[in-house]
Amino acid sequence: MRTAKALLVGLCASLMIVLAPAAMAQLPDFTALVEESSPAVVNISTRQKPQAAMAGRGQLTIPELEGLPPIFRDFFEHAFPAPRSPDNQRRQEAQSLGSGFIISADGYILTNNHVVADADEIIVRLSDRSELLAELVGTDTRTDVALLKVEGKDLPVVRAGKSKDLKVGEWVLAIGSPFGFDHSVTAGIVSAKGRNLPNDNYVPFIQTDVAINPGNSGGPLFNLSGEVVGINSQIFTRSGGFMGLSFAIPMEVAMDVADQLKHSGKVERGWLGVVIQEVNKDLAESFGLDKPAGALVVQILEDSPAARGGIQLGDVILGMNGKQVVMSADLPHLVGALKPGDSARLDVMREGKRQTLKVKVGAAPGESGDAVAGKARGDGKRMENPLGISVTELTAEQKKMIDLETGVLIQDVYEGPAAMIGLRPGDVITHLNNQQVDSVKSFNTIVQKLPRDRSLSMRVLRQGRASFITFKLAR
Repeated sequence: MRTAKALLVGLCASLMIVLAPAAMAQLPDFTALVEESSPAVVNISTRQKPQAAMAGRGQLTIPELEGLPPIFRDFFEHAFPAPRSPDNQRRQEAQSLGSGFIISADGYILTNNHVVADADEIIVRLSDRSELLAELVGTDTRTDVALLKVEGKDLPVVRAGKSKDLKVGEWVLAIGSPFGFDHSVTAGIVSAKGRNLPNDNYVPFIQTDVAINPGNSGGPLFNLSGEVVGINSQIFTRSGGFMGLSFAIPMEVAMDVADQLKHSGKVERGWLGVVIQEVNKDLAESFGLDKPAGALVVQILEDSPAARGGIQLGDVILGMNGKQVVMSADLPHLVGALKPGDSARLDVMREGKRQTLKVKVGAAPGESGDAVAGKARGDGKRMENPLGISVTELTAEQKKMIDLETGVLIQDVYEGPAAMIGLRPGDVITHLNNQQVDSVKSFNTIVQKLPRDRSLSMRVLRQGRASFITFKLAR
């Protein structure tokens, strides 16, 4: 028995010795990739005139994100060092550090827009420590991509890959200048693809666990074949440092932007002219969907492609040009990838039936402020109802102010379903249970016929923003 046990222990030990090198052999060797690709990665520094530098000093903010407990921070912007004296303050120029990579032998370089924003001078340092002044060809704030040009020939270049071929769990590698340490290399895996981030509607980010820190911004993300598949851009953090959540702009998005900037100096992308929201379980039930999916249209801009193409309030867009819209944030990616004038075939759910619409997309307008509806007051007829609210007609002035033809204004909110879902005096109800609210009379008629104990939807306009909310009436 002892001999058998001894033999078994010896066999296990032998297997561990044999298997250990085999297991280690599964880990990738990045040395050849780094040696080949590093020369095309550059350090980018910028300078601002003292007046501009002082205007921005101390204004680095960390915004809170609604619904997310941590802080999402565009961490690559650096707080400028404080001056040592008033004289030094007048002479001092602000500097920021980032990364970039050369995409053509004649000197075109990709980086992030926020690395070079407001710069008066952009300096590119190559791997041989030589420095070149760069010209800013153009930027696109919506994708955070910037294209630079330096004078040169036969410069080392990266090989562009396709992020769509990436698989979750695949190894990737970053090269950049975190905290100014040139050509630092970090590695990790792809954590997710097509990730949607707040205020970034046009970029389906690649999420990784590659260590990214200030200075990596604008640097390349490589696959194991040595191809650039993304531009490292943002992190998700509580502390301001790396916490295992990094995000990169897909290379296809970046190269499309670079090509447009190179040839026309600006970026054009498709635009529908709708405001959308996520479809949750209750909304799905309300609109006759089997499961939560799609983008719910809550507002249509006047004279927009959506308005001309027959899209209606309450439509749930489930697909475009054969591609599914699973999350509402999928739609801006698909529309933005089109060029103005392109046709889009939209699969929508309308009043419980699937339909197909053909819409010609337009050009995305410039950024504009949200329309704000002032505090609306009216002296129309008030009436309480099962929702626990009193409503009144909108005056002609109020309709003009918020650009509406129909709807009713909430005057008071009492105890009941309306209070529980957060309705407030001043909100405007335009649709209820998938029916348009034309007046107080029609509103009351709809309310009296509301079914009990199932999900119902209501479209509400608050301070110029429309959204659908769901509720249930008890039996």
